[in-house]
Amino acid sequence: MELKLINEQGSAGTLAVRDEVFGRPFNEALVHQIVVAYAANARRGTRKQKDRGDVRHSTRKPWRQKGTGRARAGMVSSPLWRGGGKIFPATPEENFAHKVNRKMYRAGICAILSQLAREDRLRVVEDFRVEQPKTKLLAQKVKAMGFDELLVITDELDRNLALSARNLPNVEVLPVQRANPVALVRYPNVLLTRGAVAKLEEMLA
Repeated sequence: MELKLINEQGSAGTLAVRDEVFGRPFNEALVHQIVVAYAANARRGTRKQKDRGDVRHSTRKPWRQKGTGRARAGMVSSPLWRGGGKIFPATPEENFAHKVNRKMYRAGICAILSQLAREDRLRVVEDFRVEQPKTKLLAQKVKAMGFDELLVITDELDRNLALSARNLPNVEVLPVQRANPVALVRYPNVLLTRGAVAKLEEMLA
């Protein structure tokens, strides 16, 4: 299989890549599973609700046990009462993790890359750098290449490039080791450096 190789002036030819990584059929169920799992594993337990022991309340019995005609009641902190505690409260220790096997994860990443290539949303560039850590320089570079929203995956993290992309909401720069399914499906266009393609083939094939 071949991917389009481009430069700042436009098309520059093609690059032969391995079908095991960029030529797989699309598996929608698998891709959905790894995207959901990746997002869930990034969640942190920041929610806290009160159970009946945490609610500030009086321990006085609201009314006597018998003779009133009303249901028995012990404390106003009961979960059945308004203002009472939760029966199964959310806690900061709650675990949102989803388990995904390594082979499934790699197969899902390959399926996403293959679908991006089929939809002509994947490009390869020899190198992608900026001379100075300036947001304006990167914005001009991305616009000159004909992109509006772009995910750039490089073989190694360039400090100037990372600093330049921090204030651009429509551009994200990731080293190949941090390429993830959420970022790959989020952006309409993905740009890989030639070195990143080689590393992806080494990691995923």
